[in-house]
Amino acid sequence: MELRQLSYFVAVAEELHFGRAAERLHIVQSAVSQQIQRLERELGAELFDRSPRRVRLTGAGERLLPEARAVLAAAERARATVAAPAGLRIGTSTGLGAHLDRVLDAFARRAPGVPVELFSLPAAERLARVAGGRLDAAFVRAVEPVPGVRVRRLWPDPLVAALPATHPLAGRAEIGVEELAGLPLALVGRRTNPALVDLVVGACREAAFEPLPGPSTGSLQDTLASIGTRPLWTVVYASQARVLHSPRVAFVPFRAPGLALTTGLAVPAAAPSPHLADLLLACNDHGS
Repeated sequence: MELRQLSYFVAVAEELHFGRAAERLHIVQSAVSQQIQRLERELGAELFDRSPRRVRLTGAGERLLPEARAVLAAAERARATVAAPAGLRIGTSTGLGAHLDRVLDAFARRAPGVPVELFSLPAAERLARVAGGRLDAAFVRAVEPVPGVRVRRLWPDPLVAALPATHPLAGRAEIGVEELAGLPLALVGRRTNPALVDLVVGACREAAFEPLPGPSTGSLQDTLASIGTRPLWTVVYASQARVLHSPRVAFVPFRAPGLALTTGLAVPAAAPSPHLADLLLACNDHGS
């Protein structure tokens, strides 16, 4: 049994898709499949139920998953005892805006000379790396609990509506969600950000309408470019909207109580970085 095989197994178990796991691991899908098959032969048990439509963990796979994560985390800790990172490795979340700058400034005051390395990754990857010891902490929003990781609540991140600058609602000081019922909504796929999608779609349904599906775009910049040329709307974190410059798009707050997701800091449940205490204090400095 190799660490590489366990790493591939964990990736497939978390993605429940061999192709997505291969993309996450930056290798070809056939290599992932081959290593999983070798692991299954060595263990004498099938770890996944495979069908053309879905991949699921078997009972043996479910029992192996926490053990595999524990082995990978132990391996990372063993590497760290030999060459402990001099600085702090932090996973970042989309839309932190000025929050991140202020936290980093506060951390630099508390821990001068300690380098910080930032990693922009999908939420699942951030959590997996914190659990496995490959990140010291990660900013996350409304995530499901992950073994080996604790999430410290930090601050609420309000959302604002992004509209065409020429739309009649664009000049308002605030708007209600119900006023957007006639505009198509352009959002990321739920798999990419389930908390955000559920919050926005749920708010629309509470306002007694089903949002009209807008075009699926690859990035926020692409979405804002589309909004600038056609009647669409989306949501953007208020902290992010303050640093975005798009003359063809207006950012309008939602009427109270508004929409918001809570930002938290995911940290290892055990063996934290020696600099983590200073980072948490820096987050508190920013939030106070």
